[in-house]
Amino acid sequence: MATSNDLNLQNLKVEEAMAEKLHFDRTPEEVEKALNEWVKKPLLANQKKPDEKILPKSDARNILITSALPYVNNVPHLGNLIGALLSADVFARYCRLRNYNTLYICGTDEYGTATETKALQEKCTPRQICDKYYDIHTKIYKWFQLDFDYFGRTSTQKQTEICQDIFWKLHKRDLVFKDIVEQLYCDTCQRFLADQYVAGTCPNPACKYNDARGDQCDKCGKLINTIELVEPKCRICRNTPQIKKSDHLFLDLPKLQPDVRSWFDKSSKTGHWTNTASSITEAWLNEGLKPRCITRDLKWGTQVPLEGYTDKVFYVWFDAPIGYLSITANYTDNWEQWWQQPDKVELFQFMAKDNVPFHAVIFPSCLLGSQDTFTVVNHLSGIDYLNYEGAKFSKSRGIGVFGDHAQDTEIPSDIWRFYLLYIRPETTDSNFSWTDLMLKNNSELVNNLGNFINRAITFCEENFAGKIGNATKLETPLDQLFVAQITNELNAYLEVMEKTRLRDGLKCVLRMSRFGNQYLQMKEPWIKCKGSDADRADAEISIALALNLVYLLSLVLQPFMPTTSNEIREQLNMKESNHALENAFHCYLPAGHTVGQARPLFKRIKSDLAEQYRKRFGGQRRF
Repeated sequence: MATSNDLNLQNLKVEEAMAEKLHFDRTPEEVEKALNEWVKKPLLANQKKPDEKILPKSDARNILITSALPYVNNVPHLGNLIGALLSADVFARYCRLRNYNTLYICGTDEYGTATETKALQEKCTPRQICDKYYDIHTKIYKWFQLDFDYFGRTSTQKQTEICQDIFWKLHKRDLVFKDIVEQLYCDTCQRFLADQYVAGTCPNPACKYNDARGDQCDKCGKLINTIELVEPKCRICRNTPQIKKSDHLFLDLPKLQPDVRSWFDKSSKTGHWTNTASSITEAWLNEGLKPRCITRDLKWGTQVPLEGYTDKVFYVWFDAPIGYLSITANYTDNWEQWWQQPDKVELFQFMAKDNVPFHAVIFPSCLLGSQDTFTVVNHLSGIDYLNYEGAKFSKSRGIGVFGDHAQDTEIPSDIWRFYLLYIRPETTDSNFSWTDLMLKNNSELVNNLGNFINRAITFCEENFAGKIGNATKLETPLDQLFVAQITNELNAYLEVMEKTRLRDGLKCVLRMSRFGNQYLQMKEPWIKCKGSDADRADAEISIALALNLVYLLSLVLQPFMPTTSNEIREQLNMKESNHALENAFHCYLPAGHTVGQARPLFKRIKSDLAEQYRKRFGGQRRF
């Protein structure tokens, strides 16, 4: 009678016939080096003490990570998640596995017209809106397993103090000047209209997008002065606003251009900037920086402290990035150790491409202009957009999956994380597709990763009473090559992860698993365990090597799929062990260790379920 492992094998043979053909082709020097590392004792991961505040250390690599602050007045969709928060979370988890001293902070962006208008719509105060949506965001991010060290908000006293302090330092250096601004004023709403609450036709002759906002065109990316819009309309009441004059303060960016250019040239060469981030920044600098208005006629925001302007607040794109500092200050009183020691701290920032100009030009200009030796971004991961089934996400039209809907599906958060990272738009816009999600889940997770892990643990249970053999001495050439090949794949993983190429990192994980499947296919332990004592001993070593790869997979997979990672370690009976991720493949599992019980890690997604969700989240499209 065929065992469950025999049936798995038969299925796998068919799948492997269509799979990528991999080769064990490491050099003798690589093999020798890998085997030397294989027998060394693996390093344990650092453990943070309960309630310990994370501060920079003199003997560690100090990594400060931020993701673009999400607006508090709406529910984030899948594109928002992969564009900033989820990507930063994956990198933060990776850094912790590497024993880097890591702080990942984020929070809700709460000031500005968007919040004021939402409060009017819901007939409550801006503070009540912020409290309501802060809770919504927090619950969504918890379900997606985002592991912030601190998740704060910008509407705090620390924000006011730090923002006003930076303003005064810029003002003192004559980097702020006064000017009269022509703005759109809505007589119906009795208010000046902030940029994003005006819509019209993009003034760019090559674009002419008919739903451009007053600060930036979503189609061509051009920054717009509100009054430049063709046929502008108030987005609140849909009436045509009129132009009125108002006194405002400007940041004198032309004076700061040499400092920003010098910093960017160094940072983009020594750090890891995506092509999207560096090309956008380069274009801004080549065009020449222009003065930027930093005040608005609003009530809800950080008050401008200058006499004659105290009835105004700071514009969100002057104020909001300073939220990184104030959120850190609300986490620890020693926040300056992170933000004013650029020689000891590396700053990684994650965002979608529409946020790049503000993080790569405006925010650095403010920090450099203050002359306060601030930590300015070293590595900027600005990526392209995620679309949904060929369309843009739209809450109003019901197009796309939003954070509060994902948890109402049958799909676990780990699978959402996996697919979003698999299609992460690192070099160009990408597309979420239910058919593709189904295919990637069924092929990469069920057939590849899940199959390898399940068959290795199951085989050990059924043939060796769950006990792992001694694999410290490897004499068979294929066994030695296997260790060297996995070491090579591990180092490829580390290389791309260091450069925040997270999508490529995930694909390295899947390649490791494919190598594991191919190795077992070549060694055929299911045959050798029924042969001579020598054959059985060889089969025992093969399974021990496979199970050590299973443990390594639990480590490299942890940043992407934390629940699955924990489940793998539980099935290996290694849940209490906590190893760091090193540059070498080690023999993690000691001889005689008993594994736990194998269970399928993943479920197939059927086509009818994918179609059901496609219809549910497809909205009412107009063609």
